[in-house]
Amino acid sequence: MDVEIEYCVPCGFLDRAVVLQRHFLETFGEDLDRVALVTGDHGVFRVEADGETLYDKHEDGDYDPDELARALRARL
Repeated sequence: MDVEIEYCVPCGFLDRAVVLQRHFLETFGEDLDRVALVTGDHGVFRVEADGETLYDKHEDGDYDPDELARALRARL
């Protein structure tokens, strides 16, 4: 499974993206093919698994890494 974390560079969301990337890799290890960081702007913070949106800051509001891990686990 491919995961992409798109984050807003000007907003300073890199740290959040890196922490989430590490969380996914430590939790799911070899079950994931890749966890890619994708640069963006305009306040974006979006997480997709195989092209399906797990989280979008503009639509979902609350950011919870553990909830995102549960959503990812459900797709594995």
